[in-house]
Amino acid sequence: MSKGIKVIAQNRKARHDYFVLETMEAGIELKGTEVKSIRAGAVNLKDSFAAVKNGEMILYNVHISPYEKGNIFNKDPLRPRRLLLHKREILKLSQKVAQEGLTLVPLSFYLKDSRVKVELALCKGKKLYDKRESAALRDTEREIDRALKNRE
Repeated sequence: MSKGIKVIAQNRKARHDYFVLETMEAGIELKGTEVKSIRAGAVNLKDSFAAVKNGEMILYNVHISPYEKGNIFNKDPLRPRRLLLHKREILKLSQKVAQEGLTLVPLSFYLKDSRVKVELALCKGKKLYDKRESAALRDTEREIDRALKNRE
């Protein structure tokens, strides 16, 4: 029986700073009391990224706060964490990152059937004018919705 998906943390800044080209789900290797901290929502994805190192996908700069009721089993909050992907997926992503100058950014942490998962995105950086353009588009859509609502 499936329990569904519960989103723990999202990286909203990533969608603002990058064009998301492709997303995929990855497991994450956690130690000690990190799962309890994640369940409590003590995760910060700001400025985090993933990279391939020695044939493994590693997640950097994800801050998982130490568990309050934890003890010596608490780990360093900013330690690099290994992502669990198939070797062919890692090779495919590393080739795209190397050739096309793309970046791997975690978009969200969530629980799926009591397992912690990461939504990893292959992204291309936005320029300043792209950000302005997407903000203007969002504003016009908001105005159109408002006009339609007032008309009804």
